Amino acid sequence: MAHPRARGMVVAICHTVAFVGVEPRTVEVQVQMANGIPAFTVVGLPDKAVAESRERVRAALSAVGLALPPQRITVNLAPADLPKEGSHYDLPIALGILGAMGAIDLEDLANYSAFGELGLDGRLAPVAGALPAAIGASGEGRGLICPESCGAEAAWVGDVEVVAAPTLLALINHLKGTQLLARPETQLADDTVLVPDLSDIKGQEGAKRALEVAAAGGHNLLMVGPPGSGKSMLAARLPGILPPLSAEEALETSMIASIAGQLSDGRISRRRPFRDPHHSASMAAMVGGGRLAKPGEVSLAHLGVLFLDEMPEFSRQVLDSLRQPLETGETMVARVHAHVRYPSRVQLIAAMNPCRCGFFGDASRACSRAPRCVTDYQAKLSGPLLDRIDLHVDVPAVSAEDLTLPPPSEGSAEVASRIARAREMQRARFAKLGVGLRTNTEAEGEVLDAIAAPDEAGLALLKDATETLKLTARGYHRVLRVARTLADLQGAEHIARPHIAEALSYRQRAAV
Repeated sequence: MAHPRARGMVVAICHTVAFVGVEPRTVEVQVQMANGIPAFTVVGLPDKAVAESRERVRAALSAVGLALPPQRITVNLAPADLPKEGSHYDLPIALGILGAMGAIDLEDLANYSAFGELGLDGRLAPVAGALPAAIGASGEGRGLICPESCGAEAAWVGDVEVVAAPTLLALINHLKGTQLLARPETQLADDTVLVPDLSDIKGQEGAKRALEVAAAGGHNLLMVGPPGSGKSMLAARLPGILPPLSAEEALETSMIASIAGQLSDGRISRRRPFRDPHHSASMAAMVGGGRLAKPGEVSLAHLGVLFLDEMPEFSRQVLDSLRQPLETGETMVARVHAHVRYPSRVQLIAAMNPCRCGFFGDASRACSRAPRCVTDYQAKLSGPLLDRIDLHVDVPAVSAEDLTLPPPSEGSAEVASRIARAREMQRARFAKLGVGLRTNTEAEGEVLDAIAAPDEAGLALLKDATETLKLTARGYHRVLRVARTLADLQGAEHIARPHIAEALSYRQRAAV
């Protein structure tokens, strides 16, 4: 609302949001018009895009037939110690100025949070973050004013009034009651696009089994094999056997995609994310960062799959930066002005050759540096990172005999049904314990002790293997998690010795 401070001076207030990670923070846009030398100043730690909003706002107002009054205009973005980044401050600044000019009723404007970029012709351009902005507005008991192209995204927050306008003029008319805008409709992404099927892969039964186990429990998987053995093909078929996201999970992943500006047309998908960055990716691209501390690949893959092909070709610094997200399920991006936290509960699927040439073990094709080249190549992966990978599986070259066989009778649909049953067992088990976990790989401490206690024979085998294989405490617990998943796939209530034995077989990393 407007507050007269002195003769010839008016202060108008409009609300918007700033983002700290995926968390929306309320920002109060205070617009003061006072007598004095004409000027237009924006304060409150604005970045370059916010400072440039002065010219966009001036041009947009001119496009709807309004001119800035010859007064001293000061825009304060409060709280002043919170950095303001992005072009979405254009619209609230313009609305604050319109309110101070008396062109719109500030009493009505107080019920909304505004969010959008202005074009020079008065059009409202899309901006990233409409979904968390709508959630923030709902938490404050306000509606959200946004560009028309962001309306479908914001409408997913069902308890918030969304005013989605194509232009500034249409918005002014709506607020005056002369041209009411319809509420935007939510839209789902098209998830019917076919994904590759497991029946396309001939042979590699051991790798297919490991892929099924990884999908059932959300476990990390490393595939090691020569070029052309099918590692990338197997990884590409993982999305086809994973269960769809729940409504709550879809909203969670969509908030991250929204902040990154990757939520296409505001359509929310129930398909789990699948990210496969190139091995030249920087640390900021992988874990997040940059000037605006945007989410990285590991956060964009939240509740989905992060596939690293040719894993040793990634920078060792980049690979080691994944250790925290893999262990805690979140990424902390630290900057001078802020510490930004992004959720990063991912399933890591990695593939690599046994050595740089890829043909170690084949005397006719291996390079002359073997076995030294194997040691050097695999040494690029640190022990702590490998210890966080539950399943290590060899993917041998496919023989000509396998290639001439008919397609397998079991495809992705049959495997997906078993995985869905195993996931449902896990969900029911965690619900009974009253913990908010999703998969076995998240269990730890007392929860893991409660769900993954093996029988006497299995415990004896695990103790012996811990000494023989020199398992770390992390490795010991990861064996129990994998064994719990193997029992779930079998429909067994308790973990037996065969489950422990198979889980231990996956702990053996490829070595010279």
